[in-house]
Amino acid sequence: MHPVDTLRLNFDADRMFILNIAMAFLMFSVALDVRLSDFRQVARFPKSVGVGLLAQYLIFPILTLGIIRVAHPPVSVALGMVLVSMCPSGNMTNFLVHFARANTALSVTLNAIIILTATFATPAGFLFWSQWIPESEAMRTAFAINFSDMALIIIRLIVAPLFLGMWLHHRFPEFTARIRPWAQRISLLIFFAILALALLGNRANLVDYLGFVFLLVAAHNFVALSSGYLLGGLFRLPEQDRRTLAFEAGVHNTALGLILIFQFFNGLGGMALIAAWWGIWDLVTGIGLASWWRRSA
Repeated sequence: MHPVDTLRLNFDADRMFILNIAMAFLMFSVALDVRLSDFRQVARFPKSVGVGLLAQYLIFPILTLGIIRVAHPPVSVALGMVLVSMCPSGNMTNFLVHFARANTALSVTLNAIIILTATFATPAGFLFWSQWIPESEAMRTAFAINFSDMALIIIRLIVAPLFLGMWLHHRFPEFTARIRPWAQRISLLIFFAILALALLGNRANLVDYLGFVFLLVAAHNFVALSSGYLLGGLFRLPEQDRRTLAFEAGVHNTALGLILIFQFFNGLGGMALIAAWWGIWDLVTGIGLASWWRRSA
């Protein structure tokens, strides 16, 4: 067993409470931009939406297992990679797509669908795909993980705030328009605060193992971004849709992943380091890619 498989990152009850509140506010701020009509826009982009969901829930998890087979990371790191692959799109996706001058309407629709389906897809997908990780059975068995417990956490932290924000947008549009910019700025600060809470409280472990996960996260993120874009090309989607799918497949809500790791896996070191560094790295690559495409649009 690799030392990182026995590592536990410290996260006390008070920090966990703050993390849950922060996550709920993140999703509430995202929902202030979501309308019921966004779901009906599937009729405008049926093929692109279908390809996006295929990339998110099938292609990227399979490619993740492929990376694990080639790189042979420690089991806890591999579990973190699979969990990240099943986390829904990040709250920055719509901004990155808009900044890149790609298909923002498609991004909003896909994001809304993926966030809602995460209640089922994230726990079910993780429990399914993680069984294919070599030598993971003992570690998976050591944690009493079941679908219903994970789904309830996601409902509380994602679905409930999402519906609250959508209701507020529908019922009080003028008020929502006034608070939206501030809520979204605050949510961005909260996202980085979540990562800081996870990382800075465990500085020694970060120094010891960050180099270990850096290249792995970089490769994993590159595959995620590429899979959405290339799959869109395979299905002959318009260039703007292909760029949108790159962000939808390549940017993940790893703040949710961290909550699940601390809630169900006792802060398992390899998983937490992967999720925390992913949250930073996919913003770096996402902003870089969006800036490049913006110049070439």
